[in-house]
Amino acid sequence: MAPVARKARFVHTNREKEEESSDEEPVEEEEREQDETDEDDEEDEEEEEAIKESTRSSFEKDEKSAKEKKKEPITISLKKVCKVCKRTGHEAGFKGAIYIDCPMKPCFLCKKPGHTTMTCPHRVTMEHGVIPAQKRNTRTSLDYLFQRELKAKLPCMVKPKYVIPNQLECGNVRFHIRRITCLEFHPTNDNVILSGDKKGALGIWDYVKLHEKTVYDSIHNCIVNNIKFDLKNEDKVYMASSDGTVSYTDIVTGISSSLLDLNPNGWNGPNTWHMIYGMDLSNEKGLVLVADNFGYLYMVDKCSNKMIGKPILLHKKGSKITGLHFNPARPDLLLSCGNDHFARIWDVRRLESGSSLADLAHGRVVNSAYFSLASGTKILTTCQDNRIRVWDSIFGNLESPSREIVHSHDFNRHLTPFRAEWDPKDETETVAVIGRYISENFDGIALHPIDIIDTATGSLLAEITDPDITTISPVNKLHPRADILVTGSSRSVFVWKPRVDTEEPQSEQLKRKQREFIYGSGNGRKSNGKGPYNDSSDDDNDFGKGGKKKKVTKKVGTKFTHNTTKVKGKSK
Repeated sequence: MAPVARKARFVHTNREKEEESSDEEPVEEEEREQDETDEDDEEDEEEEEAIKESTRSSFEKDEKSAKEKKKEPITISLKKVCKVCKRTGHEAGFKGAIYIDCPMKPCFLCKKPGHTTMTCPHRVTMEHGVIPAQKRNTRTSLDYLFQRELKAKLPCMVKPKYVIPNQLECGNVRFHIRRITCLEFHPTNDNVILSGDKKGALGIWDYVKLHEKTVYDSIHNCIVNNIKFDLKNEDKVYMASSDGTVSYTDIVTGISSSLLDLNPNGWNGPNTWHMIYGMDLSNEKGLVLVADNFGYLYMVDKCSNKMIGKPILLHKKGSKITGLHFNPARPDLLLSCGNDHFARIWDVRRLESGSSLADLAHGRVVNSAYFSLASGTKILTTCQDNRIRVWDSIFGNLESPSREIVHSHDFNRHLTPFRAEWDPKDETETVAVIGRYISENFDGIALHPIDIIDTATGSLLAEITDPDITTISPVNKLHPRADILVTGSSRSVFVWKPRVDTEEPQSEQLKRKQREFIYGSGNGRKSNGKGPYNDSSDDDNDFGKGGKKKKVTKKVGTKFTHNTTKVKGKSK
């Protein structure tokens, strides 16, 4: 019986286990289903929260943008902020007639640290630090050549009293449609001035016949950089332009012909467009030499009007040659300068690339370089580092200049480059003229003087100003025979003569003052004969304080007179 009982019990236990297992399975399935539903609910809740967050963020962004669109209240800060270094406590730039530079930067005038432009010693005395060159005791073959051939041509070196043309005699306001870029006197007619402008026009003005002018405005398409007369034919003038052409024009008839065109195929991009900046004529050799913005020199025969040989690389390839000048005593010597920071002396008889006789190093771009006009033994250069450099003898040591004169002509706006030029009447070859960039305070008026400098000592002989002319005068020319200075300031031409102290009634002075200026009046002709010269311009007004146009009070025919006013006791 025991075995049967055991079997029944075993079976019973197995059945119980089966029942228990069968009862547990639906419970597990329900739990799994519940877990799945919970997970789905959590996912849905997360999606809803994400949607809510996105809507909230977009709403917040909309609110922020709406707030930003609203005008915020204007706040004024009384702290002085420098525009150069962005620091507080000081300012920089022009403040009226005073130039204030950043104390964190070097002096704008002398380019040396430790002081500002207002406290620069060169601003008070230009000759500060200028040491005259010592006399040389060397005996070389060049010295022997100089003593034999050149010194005999020099006049007596007793320096006479220099006559300064510091009185404004007359002016032609708005003579050109754009700013004046070069000036030249007629070789025989003392009263005739030729001028070129940024638009490519040629202006001819007889300043004695105040209201007569002629403008040929279709000779070139852009900036006229040089004007030179043919001394064998005084009615023929050569012009070089940034449009890559050289022309010769009859100033009587206005008929112009092309001598050289470096862009025969037109515009093909800035990397291929040639612009002519330097030009000079050799009347002895019958040559016209021009230089472009890629460092090349071109020689043209005046008789055949054809180019001689191939272009010659004078300066660094791709650099602009800014000037050319033949030696007046030795036509075989040529002086060139460019923006590769060098002025170079060449022998025209063996003109090859890399064959310069001397290389005169400079700190920055060289605007101009000229031999002295009587003996040709001195060199005067103008550099963008606010330095005028003088070499007293081309036969001496040319590695360093005899003198460096600090002068303000480093400009940072669209102007014609400043160029220091010799006075052709000065027998001692020491006087030069150049315009000044930094304005000075003259009785409360900010003016830009025209400086006449003694290059032997570096001293300032005169600073020429007039309260009516508040613009910068970068183009200046001294007359080769008379004591006259002509300046080009923006679109206007002004003539200066020596001041004459005479006891003249005030009414007569006023009448004389009213006859001094004309406003673009007179005859204007185009070289193509299509009509008068258009005197409108998109340039700023260039006459009067702050660039404001002066009042015209009277008009008789083509004659204009301007109303004079007084500024702090001065006639303006």
